[in-house]
Amino acid sequence: MSEAWIIDAARTPRGIGKVGKGALADFHPQTLAATVLKAVAERNNLNTAEVDDVIWGTSSQRGKQGNDLGRMAVLDAGFDVRASGMTLDRFCGSGITTVNLAAAQIMSGMEDLVIAGGTEMMSYTAATGPQNQAFFDGPALMDAGNPHLRKLHPQSHQGICADAIATLEGISREALDELAYVSQQRADKAIKEGRFNRSLVPVLNEDGSVALAHEEFPRPQTTLENLAALKPSFEAMANVPMDAQGTTLAGLINQVYPDLKIKHVHHAGNSSGVVDGAAAVLLASPDYAKKNGLKPRARVVAMANVGDSPTLMLNAPVPAAHKVLKKAGLTPDDIDLWEINEAFAVVAEKFIRDLKLDREKVNVNGGAMALGHPIGATGSILIGTIIDELERRDLKRGLVTMCAAGGMAPAIIVERM
Repeated sequence: MSEAWIIDAARTPRGIGKVGKGALADFHPQTLAATVLKAVAERNNLNTAEVDDVIWGTSSQRGKQGNDLGRMAVLDAGFDVRASGMTLDRFCGSGITTVNLAAAQIMSGMEDLVIAGGTEMMSYTAATGPQNQAFFDGPALMDAGNPHLRKLHPQSHQGICADAIATLEGISREALDELAYVSQQRADKAIKEGRFNRSLVPVLNEDGSVALAHEEFPRPQTTLENLAALKPSFEAMANVPMDAQGTTLAGLINQVYPDLKIKHVHHAGNSSGVVDGAAAVLLASPDYAKKNGLKPRARVVAMANVGDSPTLMLNAPVPAAHKVLKKAGLTPDDIDLWEINEAFAVVAEKFIRDLKLDREKVNVNGGAMALGHPIGATGSILIGTIIDELERRDLKRGLVTMCAAGGMAPAIIVERM
């Protein structure tokens, strides 16, 4: 079996995901994706006719983000028409899954040059009407029109799931706020030191002027006192009836955990930010890379997917990490850096505690609480981020994983070359 080499990674800055406030909100999702596709093609002098496929992740596939965004972005980027493209949805895990599938294609010997990545314009999905609630909340997405599924696996709002997990695990709001504060501080340091510069590409207006060339979401002025003053975001919605039977979002969780009294500890400061963004990762077979002068930055060591409780929804990253480590024949001590997406503070906090990790090796440049989480793109962003940091620190291996709706988590281990 061939190896899959990672040649390059590029991403846009993350823009605030609100119409009228974010610098990227007026862009078409295809154009945002095309920005990073052009970057990896131009930086590596690719013959785009030889790109076997582009595998793209987008969680909300409707309207402008529908109609196979991957293929449309390939065309928007000016690639040769022989470069095909597809689009997939594993919710938040889409951007890892696209890279994993690209690597699998190459490792199987079926393809030689594949670009993986993802896009999410949360400013767009937030403005497309009431059905957008399905994108964030879970029950409308997984249960609407299917009462049988709801009986089998009640699925609530992700924020309420995060609060439920914190309650079950006995993790305090103070601990979650501390993690959010650290995320902001680390992101601020990373930005000031230019740690993201290798992967970051500016988004340009049609006239060639720069629309956005820096991270727009971080709030480095955040203090623990600021965080402590924020009201919980999900308490009000937890007990609002969502159907004619009076079922509440908290009630969905109580169907499985009847004695659980949820303490609401997550808020805007210790939850992931709503942003727009896109990312691309270029992968090649060793033979193709050598023949075309492409210098590998990392190789894919192992990949894994795991499902866990759909009702708690966010707990799969720990078993995913165990599974991918076992596949690689490694232990946590063999991993130099970890990226666990900060969908909510409890996800990262539980991950660190359960795996008994050194906090100085986890999300060392901050995470989604500070930088934002453009759903379908985040996984690809994190893979590029961890490779950049392995190079900067002269380290060897990194593991990336993240929770996804439906109670899932993909994972990947990469090794610097």
